[in-house]
Amino acid sequence: MQEHYFSAENIQHDWQDFHEDLSLHIDKGIMTCVVGPSGSGKSTLLRIIAGLEKPAAKTRIILDGQDITNTPPAKRNIGLVAQNRSLFLHMTVEDNVGYGLRCKGISKKESREQAKAYLANFERSGCEKRYPETLSGGEAQRVALARTLIIKPKLVLFDEPLSALDAPLRKKLASDIRKWQKELSFTGIMVTHDIAEAKNIGDYIVLLEQGKITWQGAAKEFDENFMSKNNATN
Repeated sequence: MQEHYFSAENIQHDWQDFHEDLSLHIDKGIMTCVVGPSGSGKSTLLRIIAGLEKPAAKTRIILDGQDITNTPPAKRNIGLVAQNRSLFLHMTVEDNVGYGLRCKGISKKESREQAKAYLANFERSGCEKRYPETLSGGEAQRVALARTLIIKPKLVLFDEPLSALDAPLRKKLASDIRKWQKELSFTGIMVTHDIAEAKNIGDYIVLLEQGKITWQGAAKEFDENFMSKNNATN
């Protein structure tokens, strides 16, 4: 039996009166995009994986060989990049990015030095002393991504991270996320309602409809009509 880097097995849910058990398996270094209509359970799935919602008794979540089903969120070694970015408004950019390092016991001086070097990878050199309220939407999302990735989480979850941005910026940042994912080889799960975005960012696509997986496979094989076809047959 093949062992996957990440497995979420028998996730029980009750979304929009549909009762299903859902299982998801992901290999290391792969970006998986979960797509589907509103209310299909995409964000709820991420919250269960992150430990922000209590799973059902028979649910099992395995990451890099460890059962993290009942592990507290802060100890799962999972990063989360959300739509609202959730930056600490009272902290400078460098202290936001270095926050996770400080939590691991690294000194403020060292965390700031690492944050400065890391920000250069995300095209944010020179903004270390700025505060989140002075950043544009795209700048803030890059800072949020840097803050998540600098601690090298085993899994990165993206919950509609680009949905609040205008179309040109969204397209640019989507391209950047794909580039960084390839360069850093992190394993990610991104929730998005944008099919084109999923095909551009993802290696693998999972279509979630009415609380169940109706299609999954390589992003290049995903047909734009799958969603409407499946809706018509359900």
